[in-house]
This record gives sequence, structure tokens and C-alpha cells, in this order.
Amino acid sequence: MNDELKILAGTANPELAKKIAAYLRVSLCDLEIGRFTDGEIKVRILDNIRGRDVFIVQPTFAPADNLMELLLLIDACRRASADRITAVIPYYGYARQDRKDQPRVPISAKLVANLITTAGSDRVLALELHAAQIQGFFDIQVDNLFAAPVLFEYIQGKNLENVTVVSPDVGGIKMGRAFAKRLGANLAIVDKRRTAADQSEVMNIIGEVKGSDIIILDDLISTAGTTTQAAAVLKKAGARRIIAAATHAVFAGETFARLESSPIEEVVVTNSLPIRECPECRKIKVLDVSPLLGEAIRRIHTGESISNLFA
Repeated sequence: MNDELKILAGTANPELAKKIAAYLRVSLCDLEIGRFTDGEIKVRILDNIRGRDVFIVQPTFAPADNLMELLLLIDACRRASADRITAVIPYYGYARQDRKDQPRVPISAKLVANLITTAGSDRVLALELHAAQIQGFFDIQVDNLFAAPVLFEYIQGKNLENVTVVSPDVGGIKMGRAFAKRLGANLAIVDKRRTAADQSEVMNIIGEVKGSDIIILDDLISTAGTTTQAAAVLKKAGARRIIAAATHAVFAGETFARLESSPIEEVVVTNSLPIRECPECRKIKVLDVSPLLGEAIRRIHTGESISNLFA
């Protein structure tokens, strides 16, 4: 394999790709990405990548064109005789259907894994997969990075007191426990359930939060409904300051309005996804994950350990 690595940037998050390339002190590969007259995506790689170690940076959030673009780039690299192709997916879309929890529904996370593998990717580098079992959906190597070190460094500098990390649902307990241990903080859980089929959801807090500075930790914030509801319940229970932290800022629908009107003091997210501008949203703090992704890419290229990043 040629020692030279190549970074390709899709159109889903080009700014993140530029920062990753800057961290690695390499130039982005020259590409043409456009549309045919009927709207279909067309891609062309303008640089020679024969025998190269290629990394394609492309989150696969909606619309589905972002996923299709990634697949086309992988296929183009394979046909251009790249030695190894790694799909760098800062946000793995279609991940929320990771099991068959109702009759006659797809397992979209597995389908996407099949598509990426069939297109010709040799490896996947992801950031904070929505469910750990998604790694098992691939028949190729998958490195799942965690944004915890980036979030931890920022939150540690906030000078919080009597900190309690709160998981907004039962599914996030493992993530919350690890983060709380690293902070030397307490752990609490917001348990959301319906008391009866025709009654609205109620939230119960498992753990002590009175007088605490709260960090509501999740892998993503989409509509912010669960996050803001949890914040309201925590504030009512006597929480002092409330900060929400998540890796992926999906921010769909009325997210900004909900966050602004909530008791949440600050919303800490990363640039795994491009965040649409909202001048009136003063609570959003965006952290840069390009050094984390860039270092992981460097280690994959040189054959060094990825797990040591989180030791």
C-alpha cells in the first residue's frame, strides 16, 4: 500500500472534512460532485488514488441523498483501484431502527450496513453509534469512537458543583454511568412511562438531584422533546443548573424554540453534523470533533491502537 493517505469530502459536512484534513496536514482530494439533469447525483474523483489509503468523510443524515453520495464515492474509489477504503461516518443515519420492535418494520440500520459493505468499503469509522449492536451488522471492521473526551474536557472547565449526570431514558444508562464515573459525579435516570394506555407519559426521577448541577447526557438531540421535558421535571425536583450535552445535533422541527424556552442553561453538542444557523439561539455551544476523528484516521493509517484514545 502507498504510504500516502487521501481524504475525500462529501457534501454533507465539508467544513468538518476540511478541519480533519488540516489536523492531518493534508489536502482534500479534488472531486466533482454534481447532478445530472434529472436530479441524480454524479461524482468524479479528479486525483489519482490508485493504491492509496482512502478515507471518505460523509455523515448520512437526511436527506437520503447523503447516503447515496457516500455509496457512489465508495464505488468510485473501488473502481479507481484504491488500496483501502474507509467510510468515515461522523453521524450514522437510519440507526434508530436497529431491531424489529413492531410487526412488519425494517431494520434500517442493518440495511444501511449492507449497502456500505456492498458498495466496497473495507472499513467504517463512526462516531457515537446510536446503538452499539450496529457494529455487528457489518461484515467489515468498524471503529466506533466516543465523543466523551471532547464533552468531558469542556464540561470539566465549567466549575460545576455537586454534579449529577442524568440519563433521559433507560437506554442511555451505560453511557451516563461511564461519563459520571469519569467526572466523579452522581448518576440519576429519568424514567418515562405511561401509567395507562389512554394517559400521557409521566416522568419519574431515579436518584437525588436536589441542589445539584445537572448534565443531561444523550447521544443525540433531535426534536429536544425528551430533553426539555426531563429538564422541566429535574428543575421542579430542585436541580440548580442544567446543562444538556449530546454528540449529534440533529435539531429537527421546533428544537430551537423548545430549548430556548426550557430551564436548560446551555446545550453542548459537536460538529458531527452541520448545524443550521439560528441567531436567536444563544444556548448552543458547538465543540470540534475533528481532532478526535483526525487522530483516529492517522492511527488507522499507521496501524496504531484506536482504543488508547479513550484510555
